Amino acid sequence: MSTKSRGYLFAFLAICIFAGQDAITKYLGDRYPALFITMIRFWAFALFVFAFAASSPGGIRQSVRTRHPWLQIVRGLLLVAEIVVIVFSYVHAGLAMSQSIFQATPLIITILSIPLLGEVVGWRRGAAILVGLVGVLVIINPVDVHFDTSLLLPLAASVLFALYSIATRAVSHEDSAVTSLFYAGVVGAIAISLIGPFYWTDVAPSDWFALAALCVCGTLSHYFLIRAYGLLPAAEVQPVTYFQLVLNVIFAVMLFGETITNNMIVGALIVVGAGLFTIWREHQLAKRA
Repeated sequence: MSTKSRGYLFAFLAICIFAGQDAITKYLGDRYPALFITMIRFWAFALFVFAFAASSPGGIRQSVRTRHPWLQIVRGLLLVAEIVVIVFSYVHAGLAMSQSIFQATPLIITILSIPLLGEVVGWRRGAAILVGLVGVLVIINPVDVHFDTSLLLPLAASVLFALYSIATRAVSHEDSAVTSLFYAGVVGAIAISLIGPFYWTDVAPSDWFALAALCVCGTLSHYFLIRAYGLLPAAEVQPVTYFQLVLNVIFAVMLFGETITNNMIVGALIVVGAGLFTIWREHQLAKRA
């Protein structure tokens, strides 16, 4: 296989596993506290990043070295907070609805990069952002008298992940990807371990397999995504990630009996289209630079 073919294969495998991970999270979130699930998931993630860092050039000692210790710690806190919020979102807003709104993350990253990173956004990307935000409004249908405030949960998760991504951009200029991955996993595991034990819940014997599968999926998905980014530019990986929305909608309908409304379909198409255009435009500007 060519380098690009292998990159796309790794990206596709990562997205499929991420979708399965979301379905398992939804299943467990309906039965156990979100903080408890997130804690177990981060313990497995921390073991993975330790092993990954140990096998990298320089080992763990090199991975710990960072020029931005406080920003790396903030990254870890943002990531674990985002996962806790998205678990709540899957439970209260539904898997399909949460993922539809979460697709606005690339647009929010572009918006926040203006004040936080000093980036300049031209009128084309500005128009795409406005169109994408309209798509989010179509999804959550704010004119409906039955509007549920739980729909703000996936939007909050999207903002948290956007802040995490911007912090990752900021540290990437001087810290390696291995260092950033190490701090995200370890800091997140430490932070959630300070709170999660208070929500410890006995797991039913029939659910241990699902919990183990969640940990395995979390490890494999990150590994395959790292391999994909190592073989492909980010602008080529990102469009593949939108396939996760399709898989999540299928799982939501088939496994959890969720209903897909017309406004969700139309809104998601608008958001994804705007996100793809924004990513393509950023890639074009980066090539010129």
